[in-house]
Amino acid sequence: MQYCFVIPCYNHDIVIKETVASLCEFNFPIILVNDGSQDSTREILENVANEFSLVTLIHRTENGGKGAAMQTALTAAIEMKMTHALQVDADGQHDLLDIQRFITEAAKAPQSLISGQPVYDDSISKGRFYGRYITHFWVGVETLSFKVIDSMCGFRVYPLAAYEKLIQNTSLGNRMDFDIEVMVKLIWQGVPVKFVETKVHYPEFGISHFHAFKDNVIISKMHTRLFFGMLLHFPKILMQKWKKN
Repeated sequence: MQYCFVIPCYNHDIVIKETVASLCEFNFPIILVNDGSQDSTREILENVANEFSLVTLIHRTENGGKGAAMQTALTAAIEMKMTHALQVDADGQHDLLDIQRFITEAAKAPQSLISGQPVYDDSISKGRFYGRYITHFWVGVETLSFKVIDSMCGFRVYPLAAYEKLIQNTSLGNRMDFDIEVMVKLIWQGVPVKFVETKVHYPEFGISHFHAFKDNVIISKMHTRLFFGMLLHFPKILMQKWKKN
């Protein structure tokens, strides 16, 4: 198994050097995608790439959104002949001490999507916390399973063969809808999902690019598409469940 890290980044530069330094301990390639950040962030990212030889820095000329940056990163990982990509956010919210647990689970189930199951502290806002339950409900409907514990955590390991197959047949969201949509569509494809509990902290200095109105509209439209997509996939999903049982 060939692992790499993928990090989408848009104007997150406060802890990116420390994050990359921690990841270098695993000696895996690190794909860092600058999603059209401001000049000061671009300069910091270039300095990081120059300092750490494991880093491949990819610049997107315009900001396309988290999903667009992730798709750029995962495509690059496939081109580098990686088998698995471990996604880490650039803003310091993920507990990097849990990385080995994700890798261990991926080794046990190499064809599965390994996703974080967030354990929040008091730093999460009430709106963000309760808003996630709405998405979790709809994902349960769209996958005909309420075993999908979390679909929004950006701390996960992608099996790249399954992802490459997926994108040959469908498009994915370019913004905050990406994490949800890619998980649901991988499940439709028959990819198992396993969850790893991990602490999530929202730093005081953190910059959120989630726009309450704009992104919620995008996510609502995505759930509408996925609901009708579920109806089309209904026989296939039932067959998958029958085979598992």
